[in-house]
Amino acid sequence: MKFVGKHLIMFGEIKNTYGERLDYTFHEGERESKNIVLLGHGVTGNKDRPFIVALGEGLAAAGIPALRFSFSGNGGSEGNFTDSTISKEVDDLGTVLNVLASYTICYVGHSMGGAVGVLRASEDRRIQLLVSLAGMTHTKAFAQREFGDVTPDEGFMWDEPDCPLSQAYMDDLIQINTVVDCSPQITVPWLLVHGDEDDVVPIEDSHDILTKANEQAQLITLEGANHVFSDEHTPVMIEKVIAWIKMQLANLNP
Repeated sequence: MKFVGKHLIMFGEIKNTYGERLDYTFHEGERESKNIVLLGHGVTGNKDRPFIVALGEGLAAAGIPALRFSFSGNGGSEGNFTDSTISKEVDDLGTVLNVLASYTICYVGHSMGGAVGVLRASEDRRIQLLVSLAGMTHTKAFAQREFGDVTPDEGFMWDEPDCPLSQAYMDDLIQINTVVDCSPQITVPWLLVHGDEDDVVPIEDSHDILTKANEQAQLITLEGANHVFSDEHTPVMIEKVIAWIKMQLANLNP
């Protein structure tokens, strides 16, 4: 265990199956805790999005260790952004789960990171609690809605020069199509949180996936909240998520 700057580095270097280092920040929480919350971001994002940082800090203040990380090709992680796809990020998440094998794990995924969580949790029982924040569900529809007028390998996501749109990314979104059919395979407690003013991933995505989910899934709608839970909606989201995680961990560890 060591510090780099003000950040605690507890798990050493984490590399995915391609040998790419994944950048992460660990929030300690209670020192003896065997619980941990993983925080995954959405497309064009990284572990340092303000609401993700705030959630990590809030969890640690509540005594729950948290680790926020950037998928390969994003933020400070190694790899090419143009190689970043949902399928590759599912693999990245598996790498992090390998490192945390001795912990009770809750995964919290935002937007595309929510789709990553659904796909991973549907087949990997190491995720014992799942939270989807404005989770992407219909991946093909998202690709067509947001980037249908952009030429892959030439244009950019939302006109951001640092975020080139790759054919690999579009092909992966279209091939997956939707993660709705994975939801019946998720047998662990699952919280969905979505704002009704989300103009990136519509709240209907969460309603659609909830219809096929098991009874342990529930949806919290935040009135007026956008895709990234801005402004006054950040502390509300954090409060709801932490309260749910604490309750579920108490049930898992009576």
